[in-house]
Amino acid sequence: MSAARARTEPDIKLVTWSTDRSVPALTRFLKRAAVDPKAEEVARRVLEDIRRKGDSALVRYIKEFDGATLKPSMLAVTNEDIQSAREQVDREFRLAAGEALQRIMRFSRASMRRDWTISSPKGGQLGERFVPIDRVGAYIPGGTAPLASTALMTVALARVAEVPEIVACTPSDKKGRVNPYLLYALDLAGATEIYRAGGIQAIGAMAYGTKTIAGVQKIVGPGGPYVTAAKRLVYGQVAIDMVAGPSELAIVADDSASPSHVAADLLSQAEHGTGQEKIMLVTSSMRLAEAVRKELLKQSEYLERRETVIEVLKKGTLLVVVETLDIGMDLVNQFAPEHLELVVREPRSWLKKVRSAGAVFVGQWTPECAGDFAAGPSHVLPTGGTASMFSGLTVDDFRKRMSVMLFTSADLKEVMPVIQAFSRVEGLDAHARSAMVRFDRK
Repeated sequence: MSAARARTEPDIKLVTWSTDRSVPALTRFLKRAAVDPKAEEVARRVLEDIRRKGDSALVRYIKEFDGATLKPSMLAVTNEDIQSAREQVDREFRLAAGEALQRIMRFSRASMRRDWTISSPKGGQLGERFVPIDRVGAYIPGGTAPLASTALMTVALARVAEVPEIVACTPSDKKGRVNPYLLYALDLAGATEIYRAGGIQAIGAMAYGTKTIAGVQKIVGPGGPYVTAAKRLVYGQVAIDMVAGPSELAIVADDSASPSHVAADLLSQAEHGTGQEKIMLVTSSMRLAEAVRKELLKQSEYLERRETVIEVLKKGTLLVVVETLDIGMDLVNQFAPEHLELVVREPRSWLKKVRSAGAVFVGQWTPECAGDFAAGPSHVLPTGGTASMFSGLTVDDFRKRMSVMLFTSADLKEVMPVIQAFSRVEGLDAHARSAMVRFDRK
């Protein structure tokens, strides 16, 4: 190995852990921030500028951050652009995108909650209705990698939910061109409007609205640290799906796992490009951990994004050897990863022990990449430990839930003592009277 190559080879951290000892490297790894404070400072400034100045600020930041010189009239993707993209996309990808879309839509339709009712005790009805949001915005990363799969795994869900206006924002290159594969996927999935805007500025435009891009009611989709920070800052102005930032993968494995398979899966999540990805192996086998460390170094040599991967291997990788897998599973639940693979004997029996993860991949034949591209559930998932309290994107994120109550006079009469009691305790006599007046004899 050359001296230059040796200098770039990362020192991948491998630690042992038990419940009675503290490991600083592990503590730091678990306590990562969901949102980068420095990114939030930048996002706050940019968002306020866009809120006040609209299109003029939007195109200025597109030039500053993406290097594209665009006029507001150039932001919207046209039908001619879409037709050009169709002509550039190869047949193999068209077939793959169509297959992925059908799987995503099938899963979404099956998971969608239905309106329901039950009878009230005295002949009325109680239930819930679900109605689509009127206008949603999907952010599709396109800078370090054109995430055509994300176009399908956001927009297609909105389409199944029957959202009438589906806005998509994605960055262009310096010449104002949107990647044709990404554009093809957005059109295939059902986006009704597509704009050349990325990063914080796209989130601001969708949240506050500009003359060119009308505001939305909810923003969904993943992004790097700056997009993640921007989404959190506009929460309240619009709804958001979750904190979906740099990718994460934890693998729980025993000595039955293949070191080359485990390493390959870990590397798949290290190549996204932000440098803030997190990958973690938890195993009861020191032999496996050491073999995986060797495989990570070996396999990373041949990856196109080696520099990006090496950054994650240096700063965002941890191999943890535990006394038992039960202890290891407790550790993973503390980590609350975006993605979790169970590469163990009898993996289904371990599934019940998972409490916090965005998505779980069960067994050696379910690599995380299957979820990224083909399985059916959306790959837009909570990161930064927020899988302990948030769930991944589903079709119901594009709908509003309304509770529905239909009382008969007998129902209201039956609950009158309850209404009166709470009205008395809370000092809200008009509440009680609004029920009692219905029984006043005229």
